[in-house]
Amino acid sequence: MNTISHILLKQSSNCSLIPFITAGYPDIETTIKVVKALDAQGADLIELGIPYSDALADGPVIQNASLVAIKQKVYIDQILLILNKVCQNITVPMIIFTYYNPVLKRGVYRFIEEIAYAGAKGLIIPDLPLEETDDLISICQEKNIELILFVAPTSSLKRIDLIMQKSPGCIYLVSSTGVTGLRNSIDNTVMNLAKYIKQTSNKLIMLGFGISNPLQVQEISKWNIDGLVVGTAFVKKLSNCSSDIGMIELNNFCKSLKQAID
Repeated sequence: MNTISHILLKQSSNCSLIPFITAGYPDIETTIKVVKALDAQGADLIELGIPYSDALADGPVIQNASLVAIKQKVYIDQILLILNKVCQNITVPMIIFTYYNPVLKRGVYRFIEEIAYAGAKGLIIPDLPLEETDDLISICQEKNIELILFVAPTSSLKRIDLIMQKSPGCIYLVSSTGVTGLRNSIDNTVMNLAKYIKQTSNKLIMLGFGISNPLQVQEISKWNIDGLVVGTAFVKKLSNCSSDIGMIELNNFCKSLKQAID
């Protein structure tokens, strides 16, 4: 079984906490420090986003973080170095979140081979065409990387069934239409979609986009979801993490989310 699915199954009695952070924001040193801190505070998986200037699924907070990192010339080579440094010193598996264009520019096989060698265990490409998933899944399986496919609330049941058929084990369920960002509530349509996936397949579900506080986490973790991704709320805190106070705030936030799940 793939590492990502294995971790989610290990947490079968509880939902897994999956923080998302943008690589290189506010700087590379802080990224390394934050990954180690999230590991220490009980994160079950960590998503590391590759900065991208045309991130259509990302809200303003993550878009701004990407632009800051890009201005500091944080590209794939630098992110591979980050992975090399952190993966040797943490227990939590790392998932790379990237748009498809950087993968194509690098070369699909080369990109997957390099992130696997650097220590990543999962890959999410939100704009990956469904028609091109088979080739990527094959390469990912060769390199022991789990490719996690996207399902949106706007997807037709026919498309969702096809995604479930192709998925190696884990599905990323988008909790809302539109871009990432803080939201006060999650639509019940998403809960019904999660039920449909569970009733008609054996796929594990990661839920993301708009999850931002312990109350939301506590409520959604009752939906038979396997993992909750919290992104914008973490990225907002990264700008202060160069200070001790900022790191304390990040640690406390991560703890509060973990306690809400447990």
